[in-house]
Amino acid sequence: MDLQPASDELYPIAVLIDELKHDDVLLRLNAIKRLSTIALALGAERTRDELIPFLDESVEDEDEVLTALSEELGNFVEYVGGPEHGHVLLSPLENLAAIEEPLVREKAVESLNKICDDLSQAQIEEYFIPLVIRLSKADWFTSKISATGLYTVPYSKSSPRSQDSLRSQFSQLVHDDTPMVRRQAATNLAKFVKAMPAELVASEMIPLFQHLAQDDQDSVRLLTVEVLISIAEVVPKDQQQSHSVLLAILRSLFGDKSWRVRYMVADRFEKLAKAVGDDIVRRDLVPAFVKLLKDSEAEVRTAVAGQIPGFCGLLDRQTLLDEIMGAVEDLVSDGSQHVRASLGTQISGLAPILGKDETIAHLLPMFLQMLKDEFPDVRLHIISKLELVNDVIGIELLSQSLLPAIVQLAEDKQWRVRLAIIEYIPLLAKQLGVEFFDEKLGNLCMSWLGDTVFSIREAATQNLKKLTEVFGVEWARQTIIPKVMAMGNQTNYLYRMTTCAAITTLAPAVNIAVIQEYILPMINQLIDDPIPNIRFNVAKSYGVLINVLRQLPAEGTLASLRPEDANNGPCPAGLELIQKQITPSLEKLQGDEDVDVRFFANQALANLGELMQTSP
Repeated sequence: MDLQPASDELYPIAVLIDELKHDDVLLRLNAIKRLSTIALALGAERTRDELIPFLDESVEDEDEVLTALSEELGNFVEYVGGPEHGHVLLSPLENLAAIEEPLVREKAVESLNKICDDLSQAQIEEYFIPLVIRLSKADWFTSKISATGLYTVPYSKSSPRSQDSLRSQFSQLVHDDTPMVRRQAATNLAKFVKAMPAELVASEMIPLFQHLAQDDQDSVRLLTVEVLISIAEVVPKDQQQSHSVLLAILRSLFGDKSWRVRYMVADRFEKLAKAVGDDIVRRDLVPAFVKLLKDSEAEVRTAVAGQIPGFCGLLDRQTLLDEIMGAVEDLVSDGSQHVRASLGTQISGLAPILGKDETIAHLLPMFLQMLKDEFPDVRLHIISKLELVNDVIGIELLSQSLLPAIVQLAEDKQWRVRLAIIEYIPLLAKQLGVEFFDEKLGNLCMSWLGDTVFSIREAATQNLKKLTEVFGVEWARQTIIPKVMAMGNQTNYLYRMTTCAAITTLAPAVNIAVIQEYILPMINQLIDDPIPNIRFNVAKSYGVLINVLRQLPAEGTLASLRPEDANNGPCPAGLELIQKQITPSLEKLQGDEDVDVRFFANQALANLGELMQTSP
């Protein structure tokens, strides 16, 4: 079909149409993304009669172009005249749903379902369901794979007769000879069962689930875990005990010969436990959970370790202590570092469940042992969840063993480990309290400012800002500000550079008094530094200070500024500091011999001029 614009007035549209036919893939891709422009220019009728048939004939193209077309057509209902004409979009999308490239099919199925939502029951019965049946009965497996994702949306909007037909046809896909089709059928069966009442699920869907759960391909069986959860969520919990087939399959999945199936069960264990009744949890899931905690595959143990607090929260404390805790304790010394790391992220979650006495008796020994683990991630994960245990038993019982672990991590040879512990310091500071922090960790935090790795020094300055927000400006004024300022007098230029960075970072967290007493004298001193990199960082720091000083209240920090004070104009004291100290210093830097220093000084002064013009 030769698509042409209506008149010479539509020259830009003619260009777009030519791009759709062009040999260049990028031009065709751009044209696809602007299809709505063409449709608007052509009008709804010509879009239906000419553009859509033209696109229907254009499905032999590069995968990238077809993916874009599949996605674009899902938003095209309004351009063909509204939902009453939405069915005209089905034909090109049906062809796209049969393409070999998975991403094209995925986008086509998404668009088809999107359009189906807008169609009336009559349109679904006349156009959409026949499309689903055609794809389901196609010779090539790609069409069938797409078909499996097209049952749920039209089902709820169809007549009972059509619903019977859809269920019957879906059953054929479940029994298909091709494993790829059965895999996709299993994926979509989990969604399909939620669209029908419990009676039909029990009579028709459980047999389909049983067939898939007994498949000879473990890639199919592992997908049935989600189907099981969906069925359990639909079938009332008081009726689940009566479905012996369902319970038999549940037990078989726990002990499946394939570790990948057991992994999927382990990874969804909490979700599964919430979907089934309490009797099934106690009788079947508790023993299965213990079995998975002792599984021969580390991947399975890693997955189930991630479910510990979620699943244990569903149990009574005695069952947890008598049947689960022994297996959990074994994981502390598991041979796989990944299992121990996964446990490290979760073990603290048991503290609120167990309570203080049982946490001290059972969790604390495990906790302290993991703080000495040779794998850094285990120790990091433990420390990151410290708050949960601290809330239950208090920090006193942890501090003696906690400190050596923190120091060891802070000095780890891998800079990423050092970076990770820095990020946890503000959390620890809040829990440890100011006295313990100053005595044990204060010097450590300052030492990071001299680290050889830039990312560590940068994170250390952010850390000081967060600590100031935790302990207050007065603490910062007495404890860290003097030490940071002292670094500005070091002979090593990296320390002076870090001082500039720390000034820039700390300024919003402190008050005018600190800026006037400590920060400005030091930064004014550094404008004569022999290193150009430091001088242009001084200019950048002045730019930050200008923004801070304009907004700071006479008392308090930028963070304490009330919203109602935001429009009160520049702070008089801050404005005075800008005029008397910062502006003259920037003007001096404007005449610097280094081009970068002059650039940043000019930029700071230009921003200052704009800010003053916009001030009330």
